[in-house]
Amino acid sequence: MRTLGGRYQLRQRIGVGGMSEVWRGHDEVLDRPVAVKLIAPGDRDDGTGVDPVERVRAEARSAARLAHPNVTGVHDFGLSTPYPGARAPYIVMELVEGETLADRLAGGSLPWRFAVRVCAQVSAALAAAHLHGIVHQDVKPSNVMLTPTGVKVLDFGIAASAGESDPRLDGMLLGTPAFLPPERFGGAPPAPSSDMYAIGVLLYLCLAGRLPWPVDPEMWRLERYREPEPLPHIDGLPPEVADLCFECLAADPVARPSSFVAALLLGDVVDARVYVPTVEPTALPGRVSPWNSRAAAEPTDAVTVPGHVGRHRA
Repeated sequence: MRTLGGRYQLRQRIGVGGMSEVWRGHDEVLDRPVAVKLIAPGDRDDGTGVDPVERVRAEARSAARLAHPNVTGVHDFGLSTPYPGARAPYIVMELVEGETLADRLAGGSLPWRFAVRVCAQVSAALAAAHLHGIVHQDVKPSNVMLTPTGVKVLDFGIAASAGESDPRLDGMLLGTPAFLPPERFGGAPPAPSSDMYAIGVLLYLCLAGRLPWPVDPEMWRLERYREPEPLPHIDGLPPEVADLCFECLAADPVARPSSFVAALLLGDVVDARVYVPTVEPTALPGRVSPWNSRAAAEPTDAVTVPGHVGRHRA
């Protein structure tokens, strides 16, 4: 068996991506199971002007700053040399057992209470990220893990600082098109409101079993807003859930609720405990505030979100 860093024993490959693979491993020092993400050896000059190793290190640092029950924990970062002269970075993470939301949605829409509980926990994870000025940029079903102890948000591999252009892009747009808001196609920098648009798509998909619009291969090339279709009738669905879903899908980023508000409202609907920041963040110089102007943080001891008004579409 291959061992990295003198302590991480690789035991079974459990996932493969375009430039990386994930292994089930064992930390021999702390005697615990871990997941190890191995990234293919990179060239120092990959055309972006950013050292690939530093790019991966930045990913690890972004995720490691987020100590939250709904975020996959990062334990370590290291470099291996699979062959002379090569530098292959790896990230050691919490081993998460369960199934992805994408796997669960393969069977169709979810019971509304379960869908709301999942999206409440995803929103809580994003609230923790947004507090640190981190935008996930790729919230989608395959990056949401359903575990026996709750939801885990995976893969901060393309996370960015709110309001700052990413030097890795070089004219390219990172993320999954169906979950990106229209302003990102127009060149706007990533912001917490971008993640909240993705939450709207995610919630709609969980409730309806389909995307909010007809799937059109050409639509992703358009920089215009498409009005989402009405949700199908769902017995017992509280109107405030439908309201929140469509507010997240608003064309105007400022009209979207914050992750803090979404987590509390959705959690309150199904009487689920969610873990949100206990302090209101302050806008950082040169960055978009983690809370948009519509949804300033309520007092942290609130158990409900009063005064939530929106449009209900049946």
